[in-house]
Amino acid sequence: MSRKSSLVAIGHELLEEAGRNQARRASRTVIGGHERTMRQTVVSLAGGATLAEHESPGEATVYVIAGRVEVTAGDDSWEASPGDLIEIPDERHALHALEESSVLLTAVPRGFQRSSA
Repeated sequence: MSRKSSLVAIGHELLEEAGRNQARRASRTVIGGHERTMRQTVVSLAGGATLAEHESPGEATVYVIAGRVEVTAGDDSWEASPGDLIEIPDERHALHALEESSVLLTAVPRGFQRSSA
């Protein structure tokens, strides 16, 4: 079953939620979950909010829906704007919202075994 989602609309809803909570961020998984391998989650952050440094979940990308963000990993950093896609390095990293921002995080956890057909 396929379904259509507006990432922009979800991002707007989550930005409103992020503005009301103490963590200054909100997220919603739009595809995937525990029963699927790939997971896609919209994450919205109020301006200046940060997802603190954390381990990489496996293969992951961040696609900027709205706003501007900075991803840091060790001594490296990347700024991104709407339409930009950042491949998350396989090391500890953080995400900082330079302004109100929404991103689509796509991740495939470590240990996923591709079946050979």
